[in-house]
Amino acid sequence: MKTIIEIHALQNFAPSNLNRDDTGAPKDALFGGTRRARVSSQCLKRSIRKYFGGLVEQNKIGSDDVAFRTKRVLDALVKSLVEKGHLETEAIGKSRLALAAMELTVKDDGKSEYLLFLGQREISDIVDIIDEKWDTITVSDTVPTEGKKPGKAKKQAAQSADPELKKALEKVFNGGKALDVALFGRMLADMPEKNQNAACQVAHAISTHSVEREFDFYTAVDDLKPEDTAGADMMGTVEFNSACFYRYAVVDWRKLVENLQNDRELATKGLRAFLEGFVVAEPTGKQNTFAAHNPPEFVVVSVRHNAAPRNLANAFELAIRAKKDESLTRKSAEELVQKAKSLKVAFGGEEQTFVLNLIDAKLDGLGTSLPTLKDLLDKTIMAIQE
Repeated sequence: MKTIIEIHALQNFAPSNLNRDDTGAPKDALFGGTRRARVSSQCLKRSIRKYFGGLVEQNKIGSDDVAFRTKRVLDALVKSLVEKGHLETEAIGKSRLALAAMELTVKDDGKSEYLLFLGQREISDIVDIIDEKWDTITVSDTVPTEGKKPGKAKKQAAQSADPELKKALEKVFNGGKALDVALFGRMLADMPEKNQNAACQVAHAISTHSVEREFDFYTAVDDLKPEDTAGADMMGTVEFNSACFYRYAVVDWRKLVENLQNDRELATKGLRAFLEGFVVAEPTGKQNTFAAHNPPEFVVVSVRHNAAPRNLANAFELAIRAKKDESLTRKSAEELVQKAKSLKVAFGGEEQTFVLNLIDAKLDGLGTSLPTLKDLLDKTIMAIQE
């Protein structure tokens, strides 16, 4: 039986610039014919991954349960090999050759050609293999013929590597039971067979209402200039907006368990960490300037079986317009409730729905209202285990 977990959140941010485009302006999008504020899914996922790092520091999840997206995998391998007692210069050479065996080229600056998303367990296992096969990894194994094109050189390096080394390394690239790799997936261009399909999909957050950009004109004064000198010593503008965002994500429970090599305990821990991070984690863009730390005040989680996902963004196809003395967030929540109910009537499906409602929105029978985030997470975890 396929089980999906969907989370919907309404989050009203004070003036801010959480996620900038290439001009430094807040990202936006056209939706329903009007301009909306937007925070990209990449930004939201990055915030959640940073939240996972905080959970590691609190010992709520293990350091081996997370991954790193980096071009500096060579540095990580060399550091661990030096800690095992190997000379740094030799460790660099052996690590380069081991990566070349998998067609992962390291450039002269010590960085890989593209960002690699590797679990900590994968990195540790690569180190163990290099350490174990230290004496058998030789330069002659993987030196490409001069004059070869880069692509052919990589293939030649892989083909000429010690078969046992290559076989051992191929077993390593399995996601490493890293929660963020399992949730968000990865692509390894040179090893497509080692790609991992994501168990989770995260939508771009959009405002429930239309927005206009605003500008903050700022000046700064040199503290050490003479007192009789007037005028600012620096000036400029910062663009910002204020918006009530609709946020949505969906997790395929069976795929998450599969990606974590059928470790249901870790999958349960990972799902809870993801849902908590989705609610609590915030984008960091320009927060030193705006301090827009505004948690979601309306969160809906549904555990659904044998049903297609339902993004409820169309509840806001017509931009919400709050009247005087009317809460924009509450009105948005009530529109979301009506859209959820109408889709349930039309398409049916078995589900359990839990709601964190801090704005006293009318739920009209949508799910079970709970007083705290902890209660919301506890009920959700219980529902997937039934």
